[in-house]
Amino acid sequence: MPQTNASCPDGGISFSRRAVMGGAFGLLCLPRSALAQSSFDAWVQSFRPRALARGISAATYDRVMGSIQPDMKVLEQQRAQPEFTESLWQYLYRRVSDFRIRTGRDRARELSSLLARLERDYRVDRYTLLSVWGMESSFGDVVDNPKYMKPVFPSLAALAWREPRRRAYWEQELINALRIVERGWATPQQMIGSWAGAMGHTQWMPEAWLNIGVDYDRNGRVSPFEVDDALAGTARFLLQRGRYRIGEPWGHEVAAGNDFPASVADNSTWRTAAAWQDIGIRPANGSGFSHPGARMRLWLPVRGGPAFLVGQNFLAARAYNPSSSYALAVAHLADRIRGAPPLAQLFPGAEERIPTLAEIREIQQRLTAAGYDTGGVDGRVGSDTMRAVRAFQQRAGMNPADGYAGLELLGRLRQGG
Repeated sequence: MPQTNASCPDGGISFSRRAVMGGAFGLLCLPRSALAQSSFDAWVQSFRPRALARGISAATYDRVMGSIQPDMKVLEQQRAQPEFTESLWQYLYRRVSDFRIRTGRDRARELSSLLARLERDYRVDRYTLLSVWGMESSFGDVVDNPKYMKPVFPSLAALAWREPRRRAYWEQELINALRIVERGWATPQQMIGSWAGAMGHTQWMPEAWLNIGVDYDRNGRVSPFEVDDALAGTARFLLQRGRYRIGEPWGHEVAAGNDFPASVADNSTWRTAAAWQDIGIRPANGSGFSHPGARMRLWLPVRGGPAFLVGQNFLAARAYNPSSSYALAVAHLADRIRGAPPLAQLFPGAEERIPTLAEIREIQQRLTAAGYDTGGVDGRVGSDTMRAVRAFQQRAGMNPADGYAGLELLGRLRQGG
């Protein structure tokens, strides 16, 4: 929470400079709440003609912005450092979880007809779509959960008003959100999402909703809160903005060893899979490459860990979230939902396997019984469970106290801490 800063003569709130999301949040002294609201109200009125000049009707602007209160907590969340630091193997284990694999397979069966239509219409692999869905909202579990989601207009308005370095971006996203209301696709109350404004099953920002969204269920509106539209819009995003290549794999785990010089495992040299095989890079499962003509590059994310040949469809997943760790998690989760085995090579420090759904639930049950708040016993490791794990690790003298809910932790809990 913000702290009162004595350096502000009016008893305002001081935020320190910190680089966030490609920008820096400048040193601000926000006045007391009444004056802050007055300043915000003035900004709303000054922004009104600009919104109207960009196609927003006066009726829509006044309906949405007329009595809005800015969500100032979003400024804290934007500048906050990550609460937990995860190694790559922890990142993968937590996301390519038994819960997501099982649920993804259930959804693949339940929605087989829809997924077949999406593959026919967009030619994007169904398991990739399921994986993005699982990564972004745990297959819809958090779409309308007030613990994770909030009304987006107060957040976007606060950012457009008070975030100086990326103000143009947040102003445009606010305009995009107003256009969605203008088109009748959603009411302001229906538009709930993350602190930054990402919404629905596959977490669209307003710009993606407006420009990439698809009315796949043909009910007259585009909505990321409807599974058909969400998956179709995601397929379209991967195809158009990620340049997804029909019929190609994302890549392969390969038996590259750890003695390749940096000039080979440089994550930038593109060769066909067949050319990589000619210099000794082969699939870790012992089979041949399914698409020997596909162009790929060799990526060794952690020395001593698994190596990968990654292609354009890996980059397509990365376009959805500009992180190689995210793209690898999407790719691997898609493979696991499809029925593929775990990675053949372990990451350094990852000697233990991924906990099962039952084991995660046991961890949560034991932590809850010991007085720690895990946020529920559901087999999913969210921020509440991670905080509870870290608190237990600290009390038990476990090092590192990293919040990772793994088998070592379960062993300590079974021993009574």
